[in-house]
Amino acid sequence: MTDGISDESADVVGVLTERIEARFDMGMDQLKAAVAAAPTANPDATDVVKWHGLLVEAQSVLERAEDDLLAALETQPSEVDDPTTGLDDRVSAAVTTRDGRAMVVQWLLDPDAPGKKDLAAERLARLRPWSGPALPTSAPHRPPGTPAPASAWRPARSAR
Repeated sequence: MTDGISDESADVVGVLTERIEARFDMGMDQLKAAVAAAPTANPDATDVVKWHGLLVEAQSVLERAEDDLLAALETQPSEVDDPTTGLDDRVSAAVTTRDGRAMVVQWLLDPDAPGKKDLAAERLARLRPWSGPALPTSAPHRPPGTPAPASAWRPARSAR
């Protein structure tokens, strides 16, 4: 990874936590409390807290998977059996999940990240507070006897 996190870094969560605390000028516990108290006050903080929580969860899953793999490897003679290979796959999947979530947190912390300053990002930011459906979810009311427009839905014809 880049931006201060090396591939050898065993403490991805710690490094990103420090960056979050520096960005918002408060500890993680304070930031979580502030977001819980007013989740819509700062959408950036809300997103970072959410993804940091997912990152912490992924790190925990990774550590358990690594512990299980190490325990299985200690009992293996010279060849690795299928269940142990499955544990290795579980570790790989956990690393991928953790790294993906770390990348999201990095992206959220970078104000100049790709996609944050283009026209689509501006439009998305304007729509963010909107919580309702984008389109009506039911047909408009028509008085009895009013014909449906020509573009109205019609049953599909069967294939010949």
